[in-house]
Amino acid sequence: MRDTDEEPKAPDLVDARLAARLAELRAERGWSLGELAERSGVSRSTLSRAERAEISPTASLLNRLCAVYGRTMSRLLSEVEAEPALLVRAGEQPLWEDRSAGFVRRSVSPPHAGLRGELVEGRLAAGADLAYDRPPVPGLEQHIWVLDGALEVTTQDVEHHLGTGDCLRMRVWGPTRFRCAGPEDARYALVVVLP
Repeated sequence: MRDTDEEPKAPDLVDARLAARLAELRAERGWSLGELAERSGVSRSTLSRAERAEISPTASLLNRLCAVYGRTMSRLLSEVEAEPALLVRAGEQPLWEDRSAGFVRRSVSPPHAGLRGELVEGRLAAGADLAYDRPPVPGLEQHIWVLDGALEVTTQDVEHHLGTGDCLRMRVWGPTRFRCAGPEDARYALVVVLP
């Protein structure tokens, strides 16, 4: 019995659809939670909670799952949204937020199964440090164009310091790190091209 009259908070609609899609992807492969935990390096309990929408997955967790399922994050997120349109008005571009990491992601162009490129806007709060242990798809091409602020991007053990207007092109084979040292937030455009 609960000590309070407060009702449990219902999951966000996108989180609920994302949870269902994650469970569906695992079921399509016939994997148990234990098998997925082994492949992804994420604990069974975290995977279970994510699939039941008890938690909102972090960017790092989604990246690990995308790597296992061979998808970009944009593709996974697009699978839980309505059918992609050719034109997406600014107010209709889906936002996804990892509050714990200080990261906001806007899907500017809708990904499409028949196309290889997509455009994303990223925002990192001052002090945010976002690390991915692997790319969602090995050999993924990324172009990072800093629109406001400054961003540190580390790939293949090389740290790149980017200021407003700078653009970094890279192929992602291993760990990457996005860091906003501040004092202001960083906003950047990310072009993602599947190999």
